[in-house]
Amino acid sequence: MINVLSIVSYKFLPPDMGGQKGIAFFNRYLSKHVNLSCVTIQDNTALPAEGYPIKNLLSNSSSRYINVFYFFMLRRIIREEKITHIIIEHPYYGWLGILLKWFCKVKLIVHSHNIEAQRFKSMGKWWWGVLWHYEKMTHSKADRNFFIQDNDRNYAIENFKLKPEKCTTITYGFELSQAPALAEKQSAREQICKIHSINKTNRLLLFNGTLGYKPNLDALDIILEKINPVLLADKNFNYTIIICGSKLPADYEGLVNYKDRCIIYAGFVDDINLYFKACDIFINPVMDGGGIKTKVVEALGNDLSVISTQSGAIGIPVEITGDKMYIVEDNDWNKFSGLIKTIDPAQTIPPVYFEHFYWGNIAAKAAKAIIT
Repeated sequence: MINVLSIVSYKFLPPDMGGQKGIAFFNRYLSKHVNLSCVTIQDNTALPAEGYPIKNLLSNSSSRYINVFYFFMLRRIIREEKITHIIIEHPYYGWLGILLKWFCKVKLIVHSHNIEAQRFKSMGKWWWGVLWHYEKMTHSKADRNFFIQDNDRNYAIENFKLKPEKCTTITYGFELSQAPALAEKQSAREQICKIHSINKTNRLLLFNGTLGYKPNLDALDIILEKINPVLLADKNFNYTIIICGSKLPADYEGLVNYKDRCIIYAGFVDDINLYFKACDIFINPVMDGGGIKTKVVEALGNDLSVISTQSGAIGIPVEITGDKMYIVEDNDWNKFSGLIKTIDPAQTIPPVYFEHFYWGNIAAKAAKAIIT
């Protein structure tokens, strides 16, 4: 019997952002294949739909990452529940996972969402090198490493000197197994145009992301300073850019008054899928941050055309996206803006895309890797 203990050291329930969804849905679907339970922080609020037991035993305090007493608590749980495998998210609880592996004789799995050190290096953090060595040690001691895309897997094999057979690409996914119906998309478009008083004939462009996160805020700056001025210059092109996302910095508050510049700031929205279904094109000028851009995966899964920088499209196989994803070299904003005006968003995402990114298939692959 495979009994898996998931240790999640930060808030992910209910899931709002891409990284939170990545854990919530991964655990939800993995629990259909193995006996899974989760230990996490007190801030998480579990719903019955999760389908597995969740214990809010970890503190919300940042000191939780160095609390050695958690070792004894988790050791007791491992013994009582006959845990065979533990999964840690990111490398931060690497020290704890390694100790539990050694003293409890369990298999350690590291579920990586990106190469964390490289992500912080791209954000200009001076201490990224320290994290790199810690991340390398954590992955090296693991029995199995899950990476969110092939580039991260290949990087870890080469730079962390990991054995390829211990490294598996377990991508981010979504719950849809097919594209939304045309009638559903048309209904969503009518709702969004009504909510925001948008002309239905406009080409609707969407950008979504947590705006307190620097790579997303940098992308917003590019939209405001590089892409939108080019679109505004074409008086024959009727469009509206909708920006969704929480944590907008105070010095961007003027964004709410940009409707005369064809931009609507919707803020945090309860149902981002409604916007994915309603819009014509998702624009993704993100150029750093690492991992896979979860918003692009979800946009394509909702049959929304995507224009992305090369860096922003990493981890999404172009051969399964049909005519729905257009990739532009980083910093080529003239071409990026030109595609916004010329592509045909009526194309449909091919069924093979769902075979690759459906959570049910992803979890089955992860379960097979755990069991073998």
